[in-house]
Amino acid sequence: MIDFINVSKKYANGTEALKNVNIHIDDGEFVFVVGSSGAGKSTFLKILQREEVASSGQVVINGQCLNDMKRRDIPYFRRELGIVFQDFRLIPTMTVYENVAFAMRVTGAKESEIRKRVPFVITRVGLSSKARSYPNELSGGEQQRVSLARALVNDASIIVADEPTGNIDPNMAFEIVDLLKDINEKGTTVIMVTHEHDLVRQFDKRVVTLDSGNVVSDGDIADSPIVDTYEKKYDSPSIFRKRSRKKSNSYYPDEKSVEELDAFIKTLEDEDKDGHRNTIDVEELFDTVVSDESSSTAAPEEKITVGDPDEAVNEILQQIKNDNLQSGSDGIGAEPASDGEDGGVTDNG
Repeated sequence: MIDFINVSKKYANGTEALKNVNIHIDDGEFVFVVGSSGAGKSTFLKILQREEVASSGQVVINGQCLNDMKRRDIPYFRRELGIVFQDFRLIPTMTVYENVAFAMRVTGAKESEIRKRVPFVITRVGLSSKARSYPNELSGGEQQRVSLARALVNDASIIVADEPTGNIDPNMAFEIVDLLKDINEKGTTVIMVTHEHDLVRQFDKRVVTLDSGNVVSDGDIADSPIVDTYEKKYDSPSIFRKRSRKKSNSYYPDEKSVEELDAFIKTLEDEDKDGHRNTIDVEELFDTVVSDESSSTAAPEEKITVGDPDEAVNEILQQIKNDNLQSGSDGIGAEPASDGEDGGVTDNG
């Protein structure tokens, strides 16, 4: 359990990095901490790891008050934390196995324990075939997996990930967060600090937003100001807000999906044979594909079973385009068929 109680931090130069911060994190939670540069994320992490001490307020982690913790107790406290760094911090002259084992050796673990534990953790992060490889023989994503294995090997109760996806490509970034999610589902508390808002939107987890040292939101992603940023950029005021409040298996459209839809819709408008500028409401289109209610946007003679939402969206758009070009009608903006008609979108999921 983690408690920041009225925590403020003011540095000697006068900078107020945190201002009266109150955050409670239960055992087994997954929490994203987001915010722009200078928001207070780094100071939050430093206080969490006892690299810095709060100027006022209390920080309590697993029953230990960090404010008055003695210097000799800090290394033992940090063994309860598994730290994943943005820049990996692997020892270049050691193999994957040796890098992970080193984290156990410094705690005084027996070699027999190391030989049992290290292979298990390396396998858990999907690197069993790379155990004898050196860091320079690994991709960025693989190096970050080694860093994660090192954080896990001492069975830490809390994983603290500091911008763990900052130096890897977007696909691998998703895999790293997905791996953190799997670890969290087995009971480990995960705190991930990130500035990658697009990635946060793809996971239905608690989001704490910092701004100028203040907690400006704490809840699901719909309550975070990062949604407002999205709305201004895409002029779609509720596409994420509605999606984030549905059940967990609802589809969360990412920026790439919306960009592709916008481009395709523009193409359809330009190709309209009657000179009319027909439009599609993107939000309504997503609702058609993923809601539990049936709709008849698709042609009556065809039924689309929703499996992959992107694939279903593309099929609907292609059908709309074909119907519009063949008939020359205003099919894009046409009203859905009545409940009594055949066809429609069928959700088997």
